[in-house]
Amino acid sequence: MAKEEPPSVSKDLQKFQRNLSLLIKSFQNNSKVVAFTKSPMGQYLDRHPFLALSMLVFVAMSAVPVGFFLLLVVLSSLAALVGVLLLEGLVISVGGVTLLCVLCGLVFISLALSGTIIVCYVVVSSLINYWFSSRPPAKQNPSVDCQLAMKSAGLEGLYQE
Repeated sequence: MAKEEPPSVSKDLQKFQRNLSLLIKSFQNNSKVVAFTKSPMGQYLDRHPFLALSMLVFVAMSAVPVGFFLLLVVLSSLAALVGVLLLEGLVISVGGVTLLCVLCGLVFISLALSGTIIVCYVVVSSLINYWFSSRPPAKQNPSVDCQLAMKSAGLEGLYQE
């Protein structure tokens, strides 16, 4: 038997749903968002949500390594002003190759993370739909339970011998 939720939980969920829908509407009504969704790139990403999520995760994850690389470029440029031109070329080259390797790794991680997020979303939404569905639970077939009990009893007898 499933316990009934207290009324305050359902009111909190309804309040959360209203707040979330208002937030989504404010994003959808933003002029920059509307302009992007009407662009060819926005329409392509709207038709390919997994790619859009992968790009979002990749951009979010690559912000820190790109920031470190830009900091390295600025610091090495300052060092070049002091007179270390040869060292700057070497450091920027090594940093560029390192950044390339990190970004390639982040591509694979962002694809895996996007896949995991989508699987979790599908599982959680399916569970929520199952838990809160308005249809009555399906009746169980007692003959199937009896057959399963007989099979398990037979298997237990095999292990005891």
